[in-house]
Amino acid sequence: MRATGTGNGGRYRLLGAAGATAAVAGGWAVGTLPAHDPWGLWVPHGTAVTAVGYALAYGGLTVLVVAWWLYGRTGAGVRDTLVTLAWWTAPFVVAPPLYSADVYSYIAQGAMVLEGHDVYEVGPSVLDPAGPGGDAAASVGGHWTDTPAPYGPFFLILARGVAWATGGTIVPAVLAMRLVALAALALIAWALPHLAREHGRSPGAALWLGALNPLLLMHVAGGLHNDGLMIGLMLAGVVLALWGRWISGSVLVGLAMMVKTPAAVALLFIAVLVGRAAAGGLVRRVAKGLSGPGAVAGAVVVLMTLLGGTGFGWVSTQGVAGRIHTALSVGSDLGLGLGELLRLLAGIDPDPVKAAVQNLGFAAAVALILLLAWRSAAGRLEAVHGLGLGLVALVALSPMVQPWYLLWGTAVLAATAADSKVRDVLVVLSAALVYETQPSGSTPPYGFVLAGLTGVAGVMLLRREAAGRGTPLLPGQRQAGDAEGTAPTEGTGDTAAGAGVRAGA
Repeated sequence: MRATGTGNGGRYRLLGAAGATAAVAGGWAVGTLPAHDPWGLWVPHGTAVTAVGYALAYGGLTVLVVAWWLYGRTGAGVRDTLVTLAWWTAPFVVAPPLYSADVYSYIAQGAMVLEGHDVYEVGPSVLDPAGPGGDAAASVGGHWTDTPAPYGPFFLILARGVAWATGGTIVPAVLAMRLVALAALALIAWALPHLAREHGRSPGAALWLGALNPLLLMHVAGGLHNDGLMIGLMLAGVVLALWGRWISGSVLVGLAMMVKTPAAVALLFIAVLVGRAAAGGLVRRVAKGLSGPGAVAGAVVVLMTLLGGTGFGWVSTQGVAGRIHTALSVGSDLGLGLGELLRLLAGIDPDPVKAAVQNLGFAAAVALILLLAWRSAAGRLEAVHGLGLGLVALVALSPMVQPWYLLWGTAVLAATAADSKVRDVLVVLSAALVYETQPSGSTPPYGFVLAGLTGVAGVMLLRREAAGRGTPLLPGQRQAGDAEGTAPTEGTGDTAAGAGVRAGA
């Protein structure tokens, strides 16, 4: 296949841009619109416009997914993929929130901090409906209206800044939060090629799967989820740690933890990198690995908590999301099913049973993460690849799972995975999960049907590719004779650069 910018690559870029534009155009009618927009821009429409909006939103999304899939087969390099990312992201810049109402929670929580409310004790419903952030609070999705914030102080500092700068007015506040999301996307796009090169992988392939991914575009550029900021800070911190600058890297991971706490997993694997690179005996290396990054990140946590003025209440709110049942959580589904079965057979209260199964799943995830860290410390697994696998395990076994949580591990594995099967699974799941949520933010039953059909179609396409060529041309790889040369193949072995932290420190 020819390089992007000419031939098929250029056509797929245009195709994806058209799909993104159509999806956003539909979102103006059927997106996650606010309860009240004083500017009158994001308002509900009649039945006919709504029907057209859904057609555009789902049709555009499908075109974008197809364009992404095909673009990945062109072997595009970093420069061309970054240009394509800009084209595909541009339509989202002034769009209303899509696929989630979480951004309204962010704005309302920022206004709460500004007004002196304890965001870790009460929910957005405490805001005056006619005051700053009132429209955002009225637009918060159902159960989150009275739910305390599960986010860290660093993110709430940003949300407070947005509320202060915009007065909590819906349109400018959402657009300001989108600037944060786009900055996060830029950070991800910066980190992925560096991370891929450190592991001897294709930088173009890493960008394609980790940044150009429709699941990320829809839920970070469109839905404005702060997971994008967590991922960007985490990836940048890991890159710095691989370059031997583990103190700076630990600072960034500490900030990522103060957005969402799952980033703490990255700190463990940075500790592995530091310990393996340290001089001296085993005890000294383990001590430096555990104490150094931990002390730096701990200082960041304390500093952000003090600067935020919100106290340490964030520690106690980390489990609030787990109280909400999500169908993508295997542990919650199994616990619910077992609890209801025991209720029917023995009259047992199903809630404690469900909680016990959820806790077992989380404990299993922690055990797997520790095992991966141990294998990384022993040199049997690349530490950053272990991080990616650990994040996937955490999501798979978490008591609450949302479609965009897949991005936590995908962003890392996009740059480290040598096994094409791992990448294929992530590709198919990414393509399928974009359909699980409606543009309005709800999760209809047909969303799971569409996701299932997309997953089956993806598996069939991969099998057909494998049968037709022996093995499919992986994203980021070029065939002989391409103008920009041959990128590293996914089958290349581990390189010295990926084995640990560089000298220096």
